[in-house]
Amino acid sequence: KFVGYPLTPDGINEFLHSLDCGNAKHSYYRAIRALCIWLYRQGYLKENPIRLVDSPYVAKKILPSVTEEQLRILLEAADNLRDRCIVGLLFDSGLRLSELCAIKPSDIDWSTNTLKVVVKGNREAKAVFTSRTAILLREYLASNGHDSLFGMKPRGIQDMLTRLSQKVGFPCNAHSFRRGFACYLHKRGLSTLSIMNLGRWSSLDMVTRYTRSITFDDCLELYKQVTKS
Repeated sequence: KFVGYPLTPDGINEFLHSLDCGNAKHSYYRAIRALCIWLYRQGYLKENPIRLVDSPYVAKKILPSVTEEQLRILLEAADNLRDRCIVGLLFDSGLRLSELCAIKPSDIDWSTNTLKVVVKGNREAKAVFTSRTAILLREYLASNGHDSLFGMKPRGIQDMLTRLSQKVGFPCNAHSFRRGFACYLHKRGLSTLSIMNLGRWSSLDMVTRYTRSITFDDCLELYKQVTKS
């Protein structure tokens, strides 16, 4: 689409301003920047025009996260005990689909309500779950036996969550649960460092991204709780 515009700061700006594609505008900017850098280094350009062009603003989207109230609705709407266990674990633990599908019944430590999971980099870590989910899991395991906990692949769980989302009318994919896990703990006063470790994130920046939907009112409520005399 840039063909026909002059390879100058004014030409690049004119092209970028002509686009109406939201955050995708930044992708066009990066492509033109790569071209300009290559042409300049190869000696085709005496000056690099991209140096005088500001990068397009990228809006930070607030992605959906499952709330505690939505969790209650999802548990009631789930078709069977297996699906209720999956929903409960996703919210309690912030599990990734790959982590969830690899769990075996022997990975559950009932004394601490924790799970042994395999995370990115093929290393072992732990995930937590609540006593509410523990009750569901015990009931489920009493009548179901699989080498893996649920005997499902990631695509099967995705399809189940898609059907459930259509049923309740709001997003409930694995990432919305993971964001919900982080936001729920943040609203209850856990530090970013604690959430990072409980959610098996590799950096604090990732936790910040996942808790972007936290509002001033959420923080105000927590402030009132911790400053009560």
